[in-house]
Amino acid sequence: MEKGILYLVATPIGNLEDITLRAIKVLKDVDVVAAEDTRQTLKLLNHLNISKPLISYHRHNEEIKKDLLIEKLNSGESIAVVTDAGTPAISDPGEEIVSEAIKNNIRIIPIPGACALINALIASGLDTKEFSFYAFLPLNKKLRKIKFEEIKRDGKTAILYEAPHKLINTLKDILSNLGDRNIVIAKEITKIHETFIRGKVSEILEIIKEPKGEYIILIQGEKIKEENTLDSLSLEEHYKFYEKEGYDKKEIIKKIAKDRGVNKNEIYQKFI
Repeated sequence: MEKGILYLVATPIGNLEDITLRAIKVLKDVDVVAAEDTRQTLKLLNHLNISKPLISYHRHNEEIKKDLLIEKLNSGESIAVVTDAGTPAISDPGEEIVSEAIKNNIRIIPIPGACALINALIASGLDTKEFSFYAFLPLNKKLRKIKFEEIKRDGKTAILYEAPHKLINTLKDILSNLGDRNIVIAKEITKIHETFIRGKVSEILEIIKEPKGEYIILIQGEKIKEENTLDSLSLEEHYKFYEKEGYDKKEIIKKIAKDRGVNKNEIYQKFI
């Protein structure tokens, strides 16, 4: 028996016109829709005049429901996984079923579409060449501190999600842990009250008084001044520094050459 296909279908994050033609076709063709919130997905399907069996599939029942979904896929049924809004498995359910589908040799097809963090990033004005997505910061103070240290070391544009009632405290934490950096607050992307607020953390804390809606925080990356101290290291010490950071040999050689302003072949010769 031929197995079914698992589709990961991106849905609108606010504006219903952002559904793609391909997503509509897939939702019409599949046997079942696995939804993070069946009530929310039913509104979308009704808007599209699509009627399909719905299975609740969210963070708290992934472990149980993934077996049911895999059973259906193995029996030849095709399934579309959707979240309340946006792309499945990006800070939303989907990761578990994908992993299990791979183990069962089930074909997985992503159906691209809206993704809040990407749309916030491209309109932010911050560096888009390299960025890191941290989703929601941990609530535990110790783990939260560790995560801020990670952001500080990373040096790239950092992207966070935050709930309205936690926004002010998170901005204060950014200020105390990362300094008064340039940030962008993206609110209600694609919706009627879509807003971008740009400025220093201290400035934005003065502007935002009663947060409402869903927020994305984008933090300008700042390279910590490790490069200045690396010059004083021997080549071997320089190499070990990046080795401890988890880079492979090829990446290390490129980074050493960049730090020292020399051709990478010159560094390569030293480590043959």
